[in-house]
Amino acid sequence: MKENCRTSFPLIETYMHECMGDSAHDREHVYRVLNYALYIAEDEQDVDRDLLTVACLLHDIGRTEQFLDENVDHATCGAEKARLWLSAQGYADEFCVAVAHCIETHRYRSDKPPRSMAAKILFDADKLDVCGAIGIARTISYKTQMAEPLYSLDGHGGIHDGSVEEAASFLREYKYKLEKIYDKFYTKRGASLAKKRQAAARDFYESLLSEVRECYQLE
Repeated sequence: MKENCRTSFPLIETYMHECMGDSAHDREHVYRVLNYALYIAEDEQDVDRDLLTVACLLHDIGRTEQFLDENVDHATCGAEKARLWLSAQGYADEFCVAVAHCIETHRYRSDKPPRSMAAKILFDADKLDVCGAIGIARTISYKTQMAEPLYSLDGHGGIHDGSVEEAASFLREYKYKLEKIYDKFYTKRGASLAKKRQAAARDFYESLLSEVRECYQLE
């Protein structure tokens, strides 16, 4: 690893700021993920906190590419961007590859599970930011950017609850991801924090669905 890694954090942050674009995946999301990760790491053994910090700071730098082309996986793209950029800054190949692995495996929609403890912590920290009320807010913000609705209607004018493969919507995202994410954590501390937020997300979903359906049933 490069000497005095921590002295490079401001440079890494500057690069991260340059790469961030959308409101749901902004710098404050990155800093929340970093805070969660460092807190989780306190409860785990043999965690390279410098590596973890760098991976957290750079984990979403591929978001712009995915936003411009939906066929791009921001985790895969971001991992390669991070590896090349860190290498250009003088970091050792082993460190660059380890950071890239953390970034490549942090995505929920992926068949590449995290292997290292740092990667598992990043995964959990990132998922914590889609739990509870903040997860609801961020998801709606992102769906708005993607011009996707809160809900969709079936062929008879009814409201889909999100549990079937209908058009993309907030309710669909809740049933596909937000509802299921609480059983996907790798660390005890991450899972514990997530469980505390589960009811807030569930209550919002149920209230939204109920209010929308009520509106369409008014005479």
